[in-house]
Amino acid sequence: MIDAASVSGIRPQAVLFDLDGTLVDTALDLTAALNHVLTSIDLKPLADEAVRAYVSAGAGALLALGLNTRIDDSHVAELRAEFLDYYGRNLAVHSCLFEGMDDLLEELAEAQIPWGIVTNKPRAYTLPLIDLLALRHQPACVICGDDFAVKKPHPAPLTKAFRLLDTLPFHGMYVGDDRRDIIAGWRVGCSTVVAGWGYLGPGESILTWGAHAICETPVALSRLIFEQGINPGS
Repeated sequence: MIDAASVSGIRPQAVLFDLDGTLVDTALDLTAALNHVLTSIDLKPLADEAVRAYVSAGAGALLALGLNTRIDDSHVAELRAEFLDYYGRNLAVHSCLFEGMDDLLEELAEAQIPWGIVTNKPRAYTLPLIDLLALRHQPACVICGDDFAVKKPHPAPLTKAFRLLDTLPFHGMYVGDDRRDIIAGWRVGCSTVVAGWGYLGPGESILTWGAHAICETPVALSRLIFEQGINPGS
């Protein structure tokens, strides 16, 4: 695993992104959904920064953070449904592309490099969110968490995405902000990049993930793709 500044290799023929914490900053809307649930049962809402690091782990992890075993397990399923219902009705109140990501997607389009999304987020929330964002450039494929019986870090979702983009995984890149993203990339055989701007979990050392590169901003990722390149065999 190397810092993006030291990478030397080839330009990827296709780029795949994780969604939450990599392509789109969804933390505020997911925090709002969690706090809606907490206040409905007279628990104190959490600050955005307290929640942010857990966003990529999904609804279950967010509820576990907020509830902190202060409610009987028999009610958790009901609260999860309430969380998802609220979130589904408020998908893009604050959610937006991370700063610099719109320019990167423009650069990919100009270079005719296809890009797509591989997320563990269910399709019922992913596709409406993408529509609401009104992206200037649309993804060439979207693979969601309920499209397969398995999810990342299993390689099947990435394998399918690269097939849809007509790209061999070795010539592709996957960018994500969670260890499971990097593991999925290893397993499929593509180059892997940690989105250092994302929702990195508390206590996580991204240096131990074994990614090919770490980029702290979408601008740094652009330089990696278009100026430095990457070698998935390294």
